[in-house]
Amino acid sequence: MVDELYELADGSFNSYGMSLTGFLRKAKQFISHLETHHSIEEQYIFPILAKKLLAFKPDAKHIDSHHQIHQGLDQLNALLESIRATPSSYSPTTFRETLDSFRTVLFTHLDQEVRDLGADEFRKHFTLEEMSEIPM
Repeated sequence: MVDELYELADGSFNSYGMSLTGFLRKAKQFISHLETHHSIEEQYIFPILAKKLLAFKPDAKHIDSHHQIHQGLDQLNALLESIRATPSSYSPTTFRETLDSFRTVLFTHLDQEVRDLGADEFRKHFTLEEMSEIPM
């Protein structure tokens, strides 16, 4: 969704029948979904994975990436509140710069998770029974 927000930030959201308010709502939903996703991972999934996979320990790369991503989400949220208060302050450039502030770490994090959660990694560290106990 971050790519979609980036693309629409130039104002082309209007051509899809979306107002600025609708676009801001979509950005808020993105923040909410990502925060919920990370909360679930950190509360329920990562503690189980961390028993066998170092990358998921509390002081390891995945949690660190979440913190970096959330710094960017906080900046985006602040920008959205500012624009909501003063719609004429909307700037496509500023919106995109805010997305850019965490975009690379987000995509790097996703790529790392895919690698670290791949079948080969799981086969090395988890039995089939242990895998069935992971709440997914």
